[in-house]
Amino acid sequence: MLQHPASLLVPPNRPLLVGIVNITADSFSDGGRFLAAEDAVRYARRLSAEGADIIELGPAASHPGAEKVTASEETRRLADVIDPLVAAGIPVSVDSFLPETQRFAIAHGASYLNDIQGFPDPGLYEELAANRCRLIVMHSVQRTGPATKVLTDPSAVQGGIERFFGERLSALQAAGISRERLIIDPGLGYFLGSTPEPSVMALARLRRTKAQFDLPVLVSPSRKSFLRTLTGRELEHIGPASLAAELYAACQGVDFIRTHNIAAIRDALTVFNTLQAHREVPSRTSEDRPSQWHLRAVESSSSSEAP
Repeated sequence: MLQHPASLLVPPNRPLLVGIVNITADSFSDGGRFLAAEDAVRYARRLSAEGADIIELGPAASHPGAEKVTASEETRRLADVIDPLVAAGIPVSVDSFLPETQRFAIAHGASYLNDIQGFPDPGLYEELAANRCRLIVMHSVQRTGPATKVLTDPSAVQGGIERFFGERLSALQAAGISRERLIIDPGLGYFLGSTPEPSVMALARLRRTKAQFDLPVLVSPSRKSFLRTLTGRELEHIGPASLAAELYAACQGVDFIRTHNIAAIRDALTVFNTLQAHREVPSRTSEDRPSQWHLRAVESSSSSEAP
């Protein structure tokens, strides 16, 4: 029987979809669109209706050159947005590495905290342990602060991802934060380097990363710089490339996909899973050989699992 390569099959339970709402003046794709609280709430409700399982509020941009935003400004931006969403029963994540903002988010009912620094401050661990929200522990080569443009070696980056999670997860659990609350994100785009290769390698090794740490994995390739470099497309035309990377990540068994376009990935996963459920597995004969695309997919799957 001709079997489909496992890496091309989306697991039966689809990833949870995290819809991005940037309450910022300078986010690279939608800065300024949702600075007004009513606009942010309206857009969040729309993403929820389109299929978002979680809404992530970002009160500050994190791309290279992003303006620095104080904790008081972050909380001001969040104040009139998070409360109506939580009151409506919509799970909310807050994307901030500032402890003051994280405390504010917890106090206002956030279900998730997403820290691009991966929660580096042991002084906050006791408070985190005393609460129930889940923690998205992100890796970045910068370790602190927003992304910067740095040239990195892909193999060294992958080794750094493994060391970072090994050390940080141990520290968080030693502080009393239960393993069931932790989610890992290897980081993509400028968080891994200024060229596409580190991001491509991180995506190709998602299955290995998940198996190594045995924790839920979140990824966010949506509109990232490495996709624009790979395709030569401008930001406004990067939707298909984002969707391709998201589908690939789903095939690798990720648990959360953080994205700007909820409807696209929801519909793509619906169609993909429907076709997968009804696929036929033909008998293999001497005249029934896999296509060149199939062969390349199998070879790619095998190489991505290599150490």
